[in-house]
This record gives sequence, C-alpha cells and structure tokens, in this order.
Amino acid sequence: MLIKHKYLLTYRYSEIIHDLTIEFTRKYVLGYLSNLNQKPDYRTSDQMNQAARSGKQNIVEGVGQEKTSKKGEIKLLGVANASLEELITDLEDFLRQHNLEIWLKNDKSIADFRKIGFRLTAFSNLSDPGELKEKPILPKNPENAANFLLTLCHQATFLLSRQIAKMEEIFIREGGYSENLFKKRLNSKIK
Repeated sequence: MLIKHKYLLTYRYSEIIHDLTIEFTRKYVLGYLSNLNQKPDYRTSDQMNQAARSGKQNIVEGVGQEKTSKKGEIKLLGVANASLEELITDLEDFLRQHNLEIWLKNDKSIADFRKIGFRLTAFSNLSDPGELKEKPILPKNPENAANFLLTLCHQATFLLSRQIAKMEEIFIREGGYSENLFKKRLNSKIK
C-alpha cells in the first residue's frame, strides 16, 4: 500500500521536478557550462535544488497535517506552490541569461512535454512501493531541458492551486481540527 502523499498528483509531479532539477543543475549550472561559456554557479544551483526540494517536501508535510490542522495543510501547500514558482523564475532566468528561448504555452513541444508529464505521473506508472516504473528523462540540450522543467512546474503549480482551493472549501464547510474538538467538548458537557 502506498503512503498517502504518493497518491497525490501534485506530489508525483514535484518528485519528478525535484529529481530532474538536480540533474539539470549538475549538468547545466555546475557541470558542463563550458558549453555555455560560463563558470559554475553554486549559489543558483543550490537555490534551484532547494526550491524543487521544498516544493516536494512541503506537500508531504502539509498532507501529514491534514487530520490536525487544515490551516497548516493549506499553508504548507501554499509554500510548496511558492517554491515551485521560485523554481520557474530561476529556469526563466537561466534561459534568458543564456539567450535561449522560453517557449510559449501553445508551442507544439510544450504540448508534447505535457503529455510526457501526464504519462509519467499517471497512477498506472507507480509500482507498489511508490516508485515510477518509467523514469523521467531530461532532454539532452539546455533549452529543451529548461522548457521541459518549466512545463512540469506550470502543471504542478496549476494542480496545487486547485488542491489549495479544494482544501479551503473543505475548511470553510467543515471547520478545523480545534473547532471540531471544541464542539465535541461542548457536546460532551451537555450530556
């Protein structure tokens, strides 16, 4: 049986984003920058990796609070979203600073990248312990790689925004943990 967060589409996207960001920064921000006539940028690499990690880990932590703090869950999902937005900006900066193109969302390649994202994050692509059967592959050149990561990040932030809105709706309708405990306490005193 899978751990609860592994069932979440937002988590599966963020896990892929994290793994590919590590590979991207090693390859293009630190490793093979002689191809781009630059020196390794350790600070940017660390920031990008931390933003990708934060996106993933805050989803896990937020979902872990679902029973005791809807407010905390919503807040941490918001932090995850903000972290991925930070990564989007870093990827856009990378493309701009290296005179590479940021592809428009209606570009055919973006549509192809979205299909790859859908396929990779599909529940059918998970094995029982929650590992991906088909592993994501970072495209071979920096422009394609950065645009692929941007596409995945945009998909993840879109889904996180929907997840947050749903959690807010539930919180408004059902209340939070403390409110419900207080109601139970009052009901027990009445009896």
